[in-house]
Amino acid sequence: MPAGSPPPATPRPLAPLLDAAVRWLGARGVAEPRAACELLAARILHLPRLQLALERSRRLLPWQVAALRRGVLRLGAHEPVQYILGEWDFRGRTFKVDRRALIPRPETEQLVQRVLDQPGVWQAPAPRLGDIGTGSGCIAVSLAAEVPRSGIIAVDREPAALELARENAARLGVASRITFIQGDCCAGLPPASLDAVVANPPYIDSRTCAQLPALIRDFEPRSALDGGADGLEILRQLIPDAALVLKPHGWCFLEIGHDQGEAVRALLERAGFADIVLARDLTGQIRFAQARMP
Repeated sequence: MPAGSPPPATPRPLAPLLDAAVRWLGARGVAEPRAACELLAARILHLPRLQLALERSRRLLPWQVAALRRGVLRLGAHEPVQYILGEWDFRGRTFKVDRRALIPRPETEQLVQRVLDQPGVWQAPAPRLGDIGTGSGCIAVSLAAEVPRSGIIAVDREPAALELARENAARLGVASRITFIQGDCCAGLPPASLDAVVANPPYIDSRTCAQLPALIRDFEPRSALDGGADGLEILRQLIPDAALVLKPHGWCFLEIGHDQGEAVRALLERAGFADIVLARDLTGQIRFAQARMP
């Protein structure tokens, strides 16, 4: 379908269009081509993806065929389907996503859940939390939406990412409870002012970043991925910063690389944290570190 002349003026059935697109994308090494094509088709038809199985004989209008073709061509260039759709779900909310920030991922949903599950964070009547490196704002917005009595400070060093976070906070109705700050790590935040710090920092080492699949390497912002020569460059700054801005007994929650657990534990200990826990993601790999200030 993607190659050749413009779509004909007559409607065309969905099933062969999808099958042709999947074959074309598979030949170009695109991962999970059927899932991506079905997501595009579901958007064009304004249907839930699961309903497509009942719609395979449905005939697409010429403009729908053209829209599907445009999306498939972008997939063929290894652009993430999330950026093509322009939005993605995170903890049951639909966030705007584009190349200004990382695509929200399931591991980060788990990070938010770990914050929600820690009773010590929520003892204050109006707990204050910092989302450091907010990106799309998925962490800050989720916490603000799920704990209305909380106050969130969302920090990012990239103005474009911070603007995307503001847009998501506005569209999801929590902008009034999030303060947005452009800055590096916790710079500018008052000492001993937060009940928790949450962060999904850049933690991939520079060499691995250069070898990531094209859909990540060529589209998602390098500044949100690259953690320096050993992947710990940002964490070395962030962890001592977090220790300064947390209240006594305040908590730090981090998403980290699967092979960084003991190195991060050492950084947390050096910064004065206690009750350090390393936890696994749904694939069984170490992915999270959390710790408490004395």
